[in-house]
Amino acid sequence: MSDLPFLLLMIAVPAVGAAVVAALPKGRDLLAKQVSLGVSLVVLLLAVLTTVAFDTGGDRFQLTSSVTWIEEFGVSFALGVDGIALVMLLLVGVLVPVVIGASWQDELPGGRSMKAYFSWLLLLEAMMVGVFAATDVFLFYVFFEAMLVPMYFIIGSFGGPRRQYAAVKFFLYSLVGGLIMLAAVVGLFVVSNSQLGEGTFAFDALRQLDIDPGVQKLLFLGFFIAFAIKAPLVPFHTWLPDSGSEAPIGGSVLLVGVLDKVGTFGFLRYCLPLFPDASRFFAPFVLVLAVVGILYAALLAMGQSDMKRLVSYTSISHFGFIALGIFAFTTEAATGAVLYMVNHGIATGLLFLVVGMLIARGGSRQIGDYGGVAAKAPLLAGAFLLAGLASLALPGTNSFVSEFLVLIGSFPEEPVFTILATAGIILAALYILLMYQRTMHGPARGVLLQEDPAEPAPGTGGATAVLTAPRRSLRVLDLDRRELAVVTPLVALIIALGVYPQPLLDVIEPAVIATMDDLGGTDR
Repeated sequence: MSDLPFLLLMIAVPAVGAAVVAALPKGRDLLAKQVSLGVSLVVLLLAVLTTVAFDTGGDRFQLTSSVTWIEEFGVSFALGVDGIALVMLLLVGVLVPVVIGASWQDELPGGRSMKAYFSWLLLLEAMMVGVFAATDVFLFYVFFEAMLVPMYFIIGSFGGPRRQYAAVKFFLYSLVGGLIMLAAVVGLFVVSNSQLGEGTFAFDALRQLDIDPGVQKLLFLGFFIAFAIKAPLVPFHTWLPDSGSEAPIGGSVLLVGVLDKVGTFGFLRYCLPLFPDASRFFAPFVLVLAVVGILYAALLAMGQSDMKRLVSYTSISHFGFIALGIFAFTTEAATGAVLYMVNHGIATGLLFLVVGMLIARGGSRQIGDYGGVAAKAPLLAGAFLLAGLASLALPGTNSFVSEFLVLIGSFPEEPVFTILATAGIILAALYILLMYQRTMHGPARGVLLQEDPAEPAPGTGGATAVLTAPRRSLRVLDLDRRELAVVTPLVALIIALGVYPQPLLDVIEPAVIATMDDLGGTDR
């Protein structure tokens, strides 16, 4: 079974599916949804089969394939996965069907095309798989830049009132970072040509190079800036609150749940193994950015009145923990960071979905427009509470294990940074619980909601919120069957990985150990 081209199929199936959905006749929105969901489930099945075929005790990169693409420049269409990439592919495989199910409304506002929306989602899935599976640096760069296009249209065409501003800001930030990385990619090619006699972009060949420490610093910065923007780390973060709040809920889930992980994935896959001396040199600087991001973003989250902006700022804070785990340079902390990438995608994905369901009912993103929802919609409130508790890393939820590993692995080597980062946990409890309390408990207040499924609101939820009388009594429809089917897989994963994360740790740890060996074998 390991001989089957699972990775190539995981790219080709959604790419072809996107073309098929886009080519469907106008007015066939239901068929577009059905085809999109079917394609995404096939990709999930392929991700599961890839995991079954993966041998945790085998080679570092498995299920590899390589075809010469641009021979003159040593570029190959080379694919392969280690444990870090594998868990990210599983995350993609889980979240895309959930997003499609959550976006299963009759039509989008303004007559915007449903089939175009689902087509862009499938194309984005193909690009996300490619960026994690590429083992050729140039191919990685191509997927890194290409995935901007579908997300740009998802935000710009299907988002909120300021969608065009948010889409352009997202695109420009990412494009500038990508162009800086391109210069570093070219620099790597030049260095490989001088040392090997011919230029190459193959990751295995590049990590064997003996690059001068001064050159390493320049190349490291080229990759680091692109990844820091994508993650994002403070001060490269300002695009995320705009994009996360203006994107449709499905786009927000994938943006924060998967796309941003490309940045932290890039730190592990490229910055540390290819530029070990530069990574050690710049580590104190990165750790400062990480801790500042944890605290600064948490404080900003506490001051938000817009639920989607609040969740976006929480993600910036969480990415600080991931960066701390990576640049602490210990196996335990880095393993926790990778697990955190997966768990954050699940927990924050659920939080965004539940926020979207609430917005779909209330027609407002403002926290102050809600209150007393738990009494009217206990299932919605329960999902909201669990997602919030997972986001603040309560013991028993999936995020606790990863955050604990990051902190316990970082403390022996970076005690000051770790202690400062721990303060972010307290702030997380404040901004999550305050949002939950203000929306779910207290006196009923906000907009009057009517049960009218004829015109579902954008995002998620099967009922439309009809704004008739602001700040009057609140009547909320609880989760319907479709919405329960959407949130149940993520709820199950939060609980299961909180109780027993060992299967993921068994996959992640060998790849992290190999990365530490590339860094110099000085794992503490």
